[in-house]
Amino acid sequence: MNASDRPVHRRSALRAGAGAALAGVLAAGCADHGDSTVSAGNASTAASAQRSITTPTGHPAPHPAPTPRRFPGQPAQIDHGPRDRARVALTFHGQGDPAIARTVLAEVERAHARITVLAVGSWLDEHPEMARRILDGGHDLGNHTQHHVDISSMGESEAYAEITGCAQRLRRLTGSIGTWFRPSRARYATPLVQRLAAAAGYPHVLSYDVDSLDFTSPGAAAVTRKVAGEIRNGSVVSLHFGYADTVAALPLLLTEIDRRRLRAVTTTELLT
Repeated sequence: MNASDRPVHRRSALRAGAGAALAGVLAAGCADHGDSTVSAGNASTAASAQRSITTPTGHPAPHPAPTPRRFPGQPAQIDHGPRDRARVALTFHGQGDPAIARTVLAEVERAHARITVLAVGSWLDEHPEMARRILDGGHDLGNHTQHHVDISSMGESEAYAEITGCAQRLRRLTGSIGTWFRPSRARYATPLVQRLAAAAGYPHVLSYDVDSLDFTSPGAAAVTRKVAGEIRNGSVVSLHFGYADTVAALPLLLTEIDRRRLRAVTTTELLT
């Protein structure tokens, strides 16, 4: 493991206690189910990002946000990162109660972790301050369509409007269309949606290889068990801001990631 990949560990007693707690969660699952960094290498930004950016309150924003970048050797649709480095990316669909979102951000920052947030445009319309809050925490911010509809079932013009509508909100709030695009209500983008995302300025579509299923509200233990049972080097995990189970599961999940000597990073860092 490179020194840059080594996580910041919490105290041994906490780690041991969390490991025991997770073992209990995993054991309970068996009983229930039988045997079953934001990169600095992007030297230039889009021309629109060079303009003076203001926050919703009218004050100057600190700086334009990072823009999408192409990762050579990676497919157009990415669902995991390199398997030879002890890093994982926790990605959150940005929607729901902003108080829950702030709690999630505070929790991951206490653990010295960074995440990727794919924001819904209509959520940013209601809570524009969340865009800068996410970026100021050192996290990736991306596009999860404007209205979180079933983009795979839409016609070309409607689907493109969903992608560009959210991109416009992000650009207005941050100076960038966001670093990533993820389709709404679909794990993988169709060929049409991939093409439309590329036309909108996103070289890659971001999928995931671990689905927490937290949106089904299965309970914090089930969320923890699902992710802990499947996560490995390079995993991209799908989570959501708007569910109490996610908040309840997060401390134990972050400690388990730490215990395994994995490092929770942004998706940009995962691929850099």
